Amino acid sequence: MRIGVVGAGAWGTALAQVAATEGDEVPLWALEPEVAEAINTTHENGLYLPGVALSPVIHADNDLASLASCEALLLVVPAQHLRGVAAALPRGDVPLILCSKGIEAGTGRLMSQVIEEVQPQAPVAVLSGPTFAHEVAAGLPTAVTLACADADLGRRLVERIALPAFRPYLSDDVVGAEIGGAVKNVLAIACGVAEGAGLGLNARASLISRGFAEMTRFGLARGGRPETLSGLSGLGDLVLTCSSTSSRNFSLGKGLGEGRSAADLLGARRTVAEGAFTAPVLREAAREAGVDMPIVEGVCALLEGKVGVPEMVEALLSRPLRNE
Repeated sequence: MRIGVVGAGAWGTALAQVAATEGDEVPLWALEPEVAEAINTTHENGLYLPGVALSPVIHADNDLASLASCEALLLVVPAQHLRGVAAALPRGDVPLILCSKGIEAGTGRLMSQVIEEVQPQAPVAVLSGPTFAHEVAAGLPTAVTLACADADLGRRLVERIALPAFRPYLSDDVVGAEIGGAVKNVLAIACGVAEGAGLGLNARASLISRGFAEMTRFGLARGGRPETLSGLSGLGDLVLTCSSTSSRNFSLGKGLGEGRSAADLLGARRTVAEGAFTAPVLREAAREAGVDMPIVEGVCALLEGKVGVPEMVEALLSRPLRNE
C-alpha cells in the first residue's frame, strides 16, 4: 500500500519516516516551499523536526497532485485547516487517515465529520495516541490507536504502518478516538498553567484525573466508548501531553501560568497549540450536551482574559463538595 502524507510539520514528517520503512517512495505534501526543498536536498526538516535524518525515499512537494498515485493518505494538517486542505484533494475513494486532533471552530464538528462533508466517498480512519514526533522519528517505542469502522481496511492499515517500535492497536470507535485527542489538548493547557504557576505535582495529578473524568463524560455523551477513552487515544495521550514542555499545549499553559498573555504566546508561535482553538468550541459543545466541564471552562476564561490564574484556581477549588 503506497501511503502519502499531507502536512510536513513535525508530526507529519515523523509519520512519513514511519511510512518510509518499506522502501517505497513516500510523497509528502509541504505548505512551505523551503521545507520541501530542504527535505529533498538535505533529507532533514530543519524547521519543524531538526536533527532527524530522514529516509531518502521521502519526497516532498508543494503540489497536492503529487499524491495522486497514493493508495492511502495520512492527513496531518492543523485541525482548523483540515477542511480547506481536504477539499483541495482529488475526490475519490482513497482512504484518509486523520491525524489532526481538534474540533472545528464555527461548526463544532469532529475531523471525521468534516471529511464526510468534503470527501464523502473516502473511507476514514483515525490515528491517535501518546506521540511526541521527535521520539517517533527517532524510532523510540510508541503505541497508538488506529480507529476505523471498516475492520478489513483497519487491519490493512495497521499492518502497513506497524513497526517493531511503532505499535498500532486497532479499534472501531472513531468518535472515541477523536474526542480523546481533542479534549486532552485543552486539559494539557490547564496542567501547563499549574506548572507555570508553581502549584505543584499534586495539583497536576488532580487536573489529570479530574480532567479525565471530564473527557469521559463528554466522550460518552458524543457516543464514544469507555474503553477507548481509557486507552491510548484518551488517557494515554492525556498523561503524555500533560507532563512535558515538549507538548505545545502544556508549553502554552506554562507561559500563561507564568503570567504571560495568550495573545503574546500564540503570536510568537510557528507551530499550532490546538487546544487554544478547541477550548471554546469544546465548551459550547459540552454546554449543549449538558456535560459539566469546569476545567475546560476555566481554560477558556483564562485564554479569553476574563480571569487570571489565581481566579481560575480559586474557581476550581471552591466548587461544591461532591462524591467522586
